[in-house]
Amino acid sequence: MTSRGAGTAFSRRNYRLSTESEKPKLTGIVNSKLLNDYLHRIFPSADGIQPATAYRKPLTFQNLQEHLDKLLAEDSGAEDSRDQVLEGRLGPSTVVLDHTSGFEGLLLVDDDLLGVIGHSNFGSIRATTCVYKGKWIYEVLISSQGLMQIGWCTLNCRFNQEEGVGDTLDSYAYDGNRVRKWNVTTTNYGKSWAAGDIVSCLIDLDEGTIAFCLNGVSLGTAFDNITRGAGMAYFPAISLSFKESVAFNFGSRPLRYPVEGYRPLQDPPSVDLVKAHKLLGYLKNVIHIGIDVLEGKLVEKDTSTWQLQGEPTVLITLTHIFNHFAPLMCKVYLVDDVLMHFLLSILERGGAVEAHPLIQQLLDLMWLLMEDYEVHECLKQLLMSLLRAYRFSPIIPDLGLQIHYLRLTIAVLKHEKSRKYLLNNVLFDVLRSVVFFYIKSPLRVEEAGLQELIPTTWWPNRFTKEGKESKEVKEESAEERLRRRAYDRGCQRLKKRIEVVEELQVQILKLLLNNKDRGGGEASRYIFLNKFRRFLQENASNRGNLTVLCPPEYMVCFLHRLISTLRCYWDGHKAKAPAALSSEEAYVPPQLFYNGKVDYFDLQRLGGLLSHLKKTLKDDLALKANILIDPAELQAVTMDDLDEDEETATSTAQRPVAALAIGGALARPSWLSSPTLGRANRFLSTAAVSLMNPRRPLGTLEKMKARTLSVEQRTEDDKGSHGNEGLLLGRPPEEPEQSITENSLLEILDGIVMMYNLSVHQQLGKMVGVSDDVNEYALALKDTEEKISRCPKRRRDIYEELVKSQKVFSEKLNHLSRRLAWINVTIYSKEKMQDIYWLLRVCIRTIEHGDRTGSLFAFMPEFYLSVAMNSYSALKNYFSPVHSMEELPGYEETLTHLAAILAKHFADSRIVGTDIRDSLMQALASYVCYPHSLRAVERIPEEQRISMMRNLLAPYEQRPWAQTNWILVRLWRGCGFGYRYTRLPHLLKTKPEDANLPSLQKPCPSTLLQQHMANLLRSDCDMAPSFLNSVLNQLNWAFSEFIGMIQEIQQAAERLERNFVDSRQLKVCATCFDLSVSLLRVLEMTVTLAPEIFLDWSRPSSELLLRRLAQLLNQVLNRVTAERNLFDRVVNLRLPGLESVDHYPILVAVTGILVRLLMDTDFQGAKRATAVLLADPCFQLRSIQYLLGHAEPSALAAMPPSADKRHFSLHTSLPSADTDYISLEELAKVERMLSHLSEESKQAAASTLPTSEEDLCPICYAHPISAIFRPCSHKSCKACINQHLMNNKDCFFCKATITGVDDFIKPVSS
Repeated sequence: MTSRGAGTAFSRRNYRLSTESEKPKLTGIVNSKLLNDYLHRIFPSADGIQPATAYRKPLTFQNLQEHLDKLLAEDSGAEDSRDQVLEGRLGPSTVVLDHTSGFEGLLLVDDDLLGVIGHSNFGSIRATTCVYKGKWIYEVLISSQGLMQIGWCTLNCRFNQEEGVGDTLDSYAYDGNRVRKWNVTTTNYGKSWAAGDIVSCLIDLDEGTIAFCLNGVSLGTAFDNITRGAGMAYFPAISLSFKESVAFNFGSRPLRYPVEGYRPLQDPPSVDLVKAHKLLGYLKNVIHIGIDVLEGKLVEKDTSTWQLQGEPTVLITLTHIFNHFAPLMCKVYLVDDVLMHFLLSILERGGAVEAHPLIQQLLDLMWLLMEDYEVHECLKQLLMSLLRAYRFSPIIPDLGLQIHYLRLTIAVLKHEKSRKYLLNNVLFDVLRSVVFFYIKSPLRVEEAGLQELIPTTWWPNRFTKEGKESKEVKEESAEERLRRRAYDRGCQRLKKRIEVVEELQVQILKLLLNNKDRGGGEASRYIFLNKFRRFLQENASNRGNLTVLCPPEYMVCFLHRLISTLRCYWDGHKAKAPAALSSEEAYVPPQLFYNGKVDYFDLQRLGGLLSHLKKTLKDDLALKANILIDPAELQAVTMDDLDEDEETATSTAQRPVAALAIGGALARPSWLSSPTLGRANRFLSTAAVSLMNPRRPLGTLEKMKARTLSVEQRTEDDKGSHGNEGLLLGRPPEEPEQSITENSLLEILDGIVMMYNLSVHQQLGKMVGVSDDVNEYALALKDTEEKISRCPKRRRDIYEELVKSQKVFSEKLNHLSRRLAWINVTIYSKEKMQDIYWLLRVCIRTIEHGDRTGSLFAFMPEFYLSVAMNSYSALKNYFSPVHSMEELPGYEETLTHLAAILAKHFADSRIVGTDIRDSLMQALASYVCYPHSLRAVERIPEEQRISMMRNLLAPYEQRPWAQTNWILVRLWRGCGFGYRYTRLPHLLKTKPEDANLPSLQKPCPSTLLQQHMANLLRSDCDMAPSFLNSVLNQLNWAFSEFIGMIQEIQQAAERLERNFVDSRQLKVCATCFDLSVSLLRVLEMTVTLAPEIFLDWSRPSSELLLRRLAQLLNQVLNRVTAERNLFDRVVNLRLPGLESVDHYPILVAVTGILVRLLMDTDFQGAKRATAVLLADPCFQLRSIQYLLGHAEPSALAAMPPSADKRHFSLHTSLPSADTDYISLEELAKVERMLSHLSEESKQAAASTLPTSEEDLCPICYAHPISAIFRPCSHKSCKACINQHLMNNKDCFFCKATITGVDDFIKPVSS
């Protein structure tokens, strides 16, 4: 703590405190008698007894200073005696963390040496002061709820990266993450902690016990009979794992939960505290007591309406008070204990914040009567105390504590001068002010009072076998209906209370975004904009440094409050300027992305790097936007590069070596450190401790680049209705001239979209886990209740165990359902859903406007497309348990607009980033899996649909084709042979990991898009061969890879020694199998929709395509259907990871192609297909017989009699009550196909003449020679040379370039 009188070293403002008594009227000072009475009332004696008027010393402003000094010194003598060194404590009087020698591992320590972040596996650190006698306490503010051990240790304890506090003999710790206590061994103890909790650590060295409290509630004695005696002194200590963080309070601030009989390790500033309370009492007297000059008497005044009103007597009195009070208000402890509580007491009378102007008057007094540095420090400490109190207040049912602190924050920020100072210097620079917009979720619902608020719990209990809530409407019992309604009423009560907090948070943001300040200088909104942009840069540029990032749970709340505030200001501007757009029509104009007025840091653009775009599109910028790029600028650093090179050599030289080597990147605002400080400027490392000076900061922070306009630009931009010369410079001709809104609001909107992309979407998905847990426990409870009902009465032991399980599940569900209510209100409420929906529509409109600019669309940051896709995914998947997306206004139209964006841009040449292209492709693939979104794709204009299908049918080489193939398969699923299933037959009895996966949705084919595909393949003679050859190539690769991998798996399984198959290898193997099946389905789709591509031999390449197809189908059939073959053995192993590998999916896909070619075409086509199939040397009739369960007699004889292996047959997949895999009509076609091939193969065998080996193709030895090459005259069959010429123009044999191929007819003479 700062010593007494710290402020006296600075020169104070020189106020004229004495007056000339002979000129009372000129100076405005009241007469001496009235002044004497007034000053004695303001400054009473210490005992509070006022002596009679005749006996008391007259007071004037000439002797007031002496009188005040005497009053303040009355108790100092008694207090000074307490400044002696206390028995039982050793070390400095100011207790901090020992950052010089008392640590182990890598740690980040805050500037105040009280906050610490773990930066290694298990770092440890202790305090600078120890205790050996008496009762002592300190508090730890938990900033993250991970693995930490907090407690006490001795100087002899030696820690390492594996062992910390509590793992050695003379160290004792509490671990709220694992709910255990540690002293070499470990046992259960206490309760689990959460971020925002306060742990009190108590040690009684008289009795030899150690105890802990959580949020002021005792957890009981943790250890007794601890080691004491000579040489035994205990230090506060902590061990924490990577990125976990806490802040200590050894007594530098008032303890939040003091315990009677225990003293903090650091003594409070008692003398200063007495002075501060006395001076505050005098200040209260000034506010309560007024002077009636006309009547010549003192009067009681209403404090709520007190104003200074220029009274010289009162002003000089206040000057004397503040002369002593101001230096004290620079001290942390006094601001927290005296000033903050006084200001809070003003607001305790209730009513709106505006009803208490006294706080504004007091802030005016502070700016008037205190030095600037004193006001600055006082305001900084006040906001730090408010934020700490808000974050670490326990959750109570009415959220009264949080409301209390937010109201005072609003009152302080209403003062314009204070607000601007705090915005400029504190809120984003020193404080983590985003904490003010966060509402923490209670981990322990009983302590949060949710049991009283939501006395009745409820959860859905109608589930399918997969664990999904059943879509079928079942009759709800009367009891269940009453429970659900009572639960809903409790949720509504909770919602109303949380809405009060949210409204206060919005009020804070409205103050920060105010651009109508009465004072001079830059308006609050523009200061906020600069800080907000820097905040975004820190989070965008440090994605790998977790200590710098704003936690996602904070981001979610901040986003919603910012959207509410932005829309309020946006619609307010619309009311004043009717020509502007409303917030429902909001979008970000495209010129923001290329005119350089907004800095997007190093974020990727759709067209690549900004420097590259400025070079390649400089002509388009000049033509469309009238923006000229200076050639010199293209040589220099681009706008998106950070100003790293501007750091001076001096600052680099001053930085310690260790900081440059391992700590330089960590000298950033830290989000995981102490609850209020935002900077962790000390990087502690036991490996580098000799190389660095821990007492010096790591150097200047990395310089941030953010857009900073002059004050004139910042204000004039928003005064005009168009703002053409400011933020909207470079309007393209496609963009309307209509005013959108105030330019500053456009910049905030752009930042909101970026915020969602940084971490909000990730957090929305994370919190769905609580809902999933509820479903899991509800399913387990339902299963347990069914078992209880079936349990035999004689098995009492089983019955009791089941009842115990039922009780555990019920208690867990009661807890989770109340916690889920909180999460649904704070994260998944209808209002929050509407915010995300509004953001989705903003992104859609922004993308559509950007698309119209042609080539300039490449300047748009990638995150706009990402947010459009992710926000739709969140609305569909994360909010659905509570609210349905169908309830949103304009839902169908929005889906159609998003479908048009996905259909157009997944193959847009202006988008070069592989990640964003893959994301677009995956989004489109997911989009076509659901009926409502697939219908939206069908509603987009026909031209866009055809263009989408043309892009999907592009050759598969040189692009990520797997997702494209998946899209085509989903458009076909439900129309193919035996392709109406959601899950494979052998997986029906197993539970899927996630029943909401797109691949597990019911088939919803699109005949409209299928027709577009058929028309394109028929009409474009070049498209069909190139597309189908690429599909056949990929099928050949995928199936060959699959066979190779299952050979390795089989060999590993047959080894005698114990071995394990790599799970990654199993996953790749299953993926290759799935790809093979999906490629076969695409071939089936093509054969069905446009059979002439294979069967009309007047088309070029048709015969070759048919022969290649027959060859691959025969290879697949032979590999899969051979009796007791490799495929059979691996399938029967039933390895985890190979669940999808089975006979059914691949054989049914092949059968579908064969049936289409042989049974569902005209006579000529079937004849050609049959001839090609039978002519292939790999064709085996037994493979077709296998489909219907006709096993070879030799194989049946070889099988042991006890074998219970079920033989595959399409007969086993006939429709039943539960399944519909193969229809009777489809089965009949397969039987007819088998009869047809049997008959045709017999006739072919009878009519085939023997061919000499010399006449066979020397490449395949399957077909006779039928082609001769020019100019070398080498020969082969047509199939081989045609396939070879697709990829290579050199001869098989002599490598000469082939210029032509002629038919070869064997001469008769030979």
